[in-house]
Amino acid sequence: MLPIFIKEINTFFSSLIGYIVVGTFLVLMGLLLWVFPDYSILDSNYASLDTLFAVAPMVFMFLIPAVTMRTLAEEKQSGTIELLVTRPISDWQIVAGKFLACFALVAFALLPTALYYVSVYQLGAPPGNIDSGGTLGSFIGLLFLAGAFSAIGVFASSLTNNQIVAFVLATFLCFFVYLAFGFLSRLPIFFGKTDDVIQALGIEYHYNSISRGALDTRDLVYFVSVIALFLAATVVSLGKRRW
Repeated sequence: MLPIFIKEINTFFSSLIGYIVVGTFLVLMGLLLWVFPDYSILDSNYASLDTLFAVAPMVFMFLIPAVTMRTLAEEKQSGTIELLVTRPISDWQIVAGKFLACFALVAFALLPTALYYVSVYQLGAPPGNIDSGGTLGSFIGLLFLAGAFSAIGVFASSLTNNQIVAFVLATFLCFFVYLAFGFLSRLPIFFGKTDDVIQALGIEYHYNSISRGALDTRDLVYFVSVIALFLAATVVSLGKRRW
């Protein structure tokens, strides 16, 4: 697993992929938080990073599929998947190595946003007038969200040998798992009956829960379960070659 992880990381940063992903995320978040008037922290009356945590999931829906679309689709297209699976490693190790590499790249892109917290901390009146617990919880929520979207993206990449198809499919799945259950819970057939259960099936519900600063075991188990489910589905998809 470790050699695959290192190979993927080297691939990201030996080409423009890694730099484009990190740069695009930081520039977009910087513009939204500090420049655009409708979202700028400088125009707000509160020392808060709520804009970052509200917009980042939407950016992740497109950014993470762009990272994961090549993981297995490119291997299939070039024929190197056959060389990879003949090595003395299991399908689980292949999938885990590629997933961890994608997750590490997104986590690396999130790391500089800690400067936003330091800036807002100092801009508060008085300095430090910011909900540090809620902010830390939101950062943890973003990491779990990145893990879930990375697992979904790797799964989508395992279904096809076309990177564009993998990107579109991963974007749709991320959108569906994140937002669709919230919309479904408002349908008359569910509203007032099982709407809370339907809503709890979506990522948005658990992400918002963690963002309040309270780490509930149910939210953590949910994210781990989603990641494990899609990685397991990826292993099954990868194993189709033996059928």
